[in-house]
Amino acid sequence: MAGYLVPVFYVSIAYGLVWIFGLGGMGDLETLAEWRIELGLTEASAWVVIALMIVLMAVVQFVKSLGSIAGEEIGWRGFLVWELRKLMSFEATCLVSGLIWAVWHYPVIIAYGGSNTAFQLACFTVMIVSMSVIMTYYTFRARSVWPAVMFHAAHNIHIQRIFTPLTLETAQTEFWIDEYGLMVPLVVTVLALIYWRRSRAAGL
Repeated sequence: MAGYLVPVFYVSIAYGLVWIFGLGGMGDLETLAEWRIELGLTEASAWVVIALMIVLMAVVQFVKSLGSIAGEEIGWRGFLVWELRKLMSFEATCLVSGLIWAVWHYPVIIAYGGSNTAFQLACFTVMIVSMSVIMTYYTFRARSVWPAVMFHAAHNIHIQRIFTPLTLETAQTEFWIDEYGLMVPLVVTVLALIYWRRSRAAGL
């Protein structure tokens, strides 16, 4: 359960801060219009549409994504971190696996990320390495890849399909939201430091 709830927690905090501080608005009208059409509820209130779509994304779309995510996570948390742990500490395992995982995504970011490539790569790398700490912690504690699969899927769904589409962009929003802005990496890094300390207490 924590594998699912932890991403929901940090993504909600990150986007909540973006909305509170005016770095982006809440309730993009184009997204709401598209969601009304998809749901067949063209006259429904914004809150009804948002609530229904969040439930559908967080449950149905989440389940649909598990197959492809599991295929990726079998490599990262099902194999790589266990092999690295034979050679190095828990902390080094998290850092090395996180950096490899980040670099693996670089070609896509460079090709499709836009004009601020260096900034986006830096934000993405910090986020991925921090996520790696938490995901590796749960992988070793549970001795299973499934917490990481749930974590990865929940992270993707809540950022890519829920919170980013709902955010009304201003001139500065792109520097703060999504996986290539500052806010999610900042929040998840704070959380990763907590899990870093937990790992030492747990003797991982």
